[in-house]
Amino acid sequence: MLIGYVSDERYVALADVAIEFTNAQGDSWDARSRAGGSIHCDLPPGEYVATLAKPGFGSKRVRMPPQASTPYHFRLLSDTLYGYAWPKCVRSGEASEFRVHSVEQYKLELWRYGWEKEFIRGLGWHDEHGPRAVMQITPDGDYTQTGVQWNKVGYLSPHHLQKVEAPARSGLYYFHAATKAGETFTFPWVVAPAQPAAPVAVLCSNLNWNAYNNFGGRSNYIHADAFPPTPTINARQELKRYQDANHQTWGCDAYAPLSFERPEPINHIDPLEKITDPIEGRAANHIAPAEWRILGWLEREGFAYDLYSETQLHHGVLDLSKYRVLILGPHPEYWTRKMYDTVKAWVLETKGKLIYLGGNGLNCEVELLDGDRMIVHNTKISSLYAAGMDGAESRFACRHESEANLLGVVFDPRGIMTAAPYRVIDSKHWAFAGTGLRVGESFGEKSLHMRVPGGASGHETDKISKSSPKNVHLLAKGLNADDGGAEMVIFDTPSGGAVFSVGSICWPSCLPVDANVSKITANVLRRFLQ
Repeated sequence: MLIGYVSDERYVALADVAIEFTNAQGDSWDARSRAGGSIHCDLPPGEYVATLAKPGFGSKRVRMPPQASTPYHFRLLSDTLYGYAWPKCVRSGEASEFRVHSVEQYKLELWRYGWEKEFIRGLGWHDEHGPRAVMQITPDGDYTQTGVQWNKVGYLSPHHLQKVEAPARSGLYYFHAATKAGETFTFPWVVAPAQPAAPVAVLCSNLNWNAYNNFGGRSNYIHADAFPPTPTINARQELKRYQDANHQTWGCDAYAPLSFERPEPINHIDPLEKITDPIEGRAANHIAPAEWRILGWLEREGFAYDLYSETQLHHGVLDLSKYRVLILGPHPEYWTRKMYDTVKAWVLETKGKLIYLGGNGLNCEVELLDGDRMIVHNTKISSLYAAGMDGAESRFACRHESEANLLGVVFDPRGIMTAAPYRVIDSKHWAFAGTGLRVGESFGEKSLHMRVPGGASGHETDKISKSSPKNVHLLAKGLNADDGGAEMVIFDTPSGGAVFSVGSICWPSCLPVDANVSKITANVLRRFLQ
């Protein structure tokens, strides 16, 4: 009879896993998983301890509940180096625990990522007396919903606690883990100030990180609603996104939670990578590695800043009343309604200045749940075009209002996955001071964005819409095909607030290397700080 399935951390089926079932009387039954990860064994009714082993994966024992009508889902963790800090976002002086999975001893260091990577301190070599004793154990089932719960098993002694106090200086920090064999894994740590120390606050898009993180086999793009009943054998043959021409990534009425308590391989940065190096890979160009380019650029240009995460804004750790300027990074796609309303009120009512250096931002509402989880309210849509959302301009607009009311622009798919320079529309505006640019000339040719190379306007782009403020002023527009170029805009609010939006994910990847992109951004920031 079918007992269950066994899969790895990607929810990929594992064949030929050896399983031993033992009951309370000491009787045992052997089984091996089949090609599809299924486990068949004629077990008498009752409770069992299941022992699982497969070369290249961590062995473990599981106390199984009595057999149920639905198959049990076993999970094994591959012999790969992973890690994360918990909590992932803290204030200076607060502590986080580093949670690392390794099958051999590893060295850990703490670095700060500014214009130069700054070594903060070594955190020692880590191993234990037992064999493979720093190997983590994941829960069974769907731990994209519950979290991986590392350091929960076998870290009971106070001597095993792995706490690190956050440095006094706010910023983006990275833990560097490396094994004797040369394997490396790096993971971010957002350190906000204990008290506001600069006039500028920068927001890391950790809600976006979590939405795109598929560790455990789910993200907001793979099995967004819930796991299918059986693990994957071949994605191209099985996943609807590859097999169904009419597939909707968000075609469900409701979506299962996504836990923040998971490693984020998509945020890994090679320890030797420099800020002016190309940003390689599919994901890195719109998450933490690209956000690092903004922070380093700020330091190069002499702008002091405090760093926060989006969840810290939601929970009130970030007090906007203490800042003159708030900067959003390349792709703040997922926001809570509370975050949106808080920032909008700050801009419209209290002279707040917002600089949006990204594209496809604030496009979808998320809800933060207890247990460090979030629900993404994608709604049930047929496409990201407004026509596919009953005329609404975004997923956020389906539930609240169009983000163009705050940002001045809103994403639409024209020009998606293309990149190009911008063309100047209003060269006399002070944003272009010192660039020498004239109407019709282009800028933003140099880019570190390697997923979609070609210029500062790209990857995903935003444009003026019917929901934009009436006084929105168009400064420049991307030269992308199909009229898909990002529209760079600026507008003032009656309270004395202001918003500057570039409307492009690619913009931050150009800041360190394109002189005009740098100059325009600096002009806006200096004016907003006056």
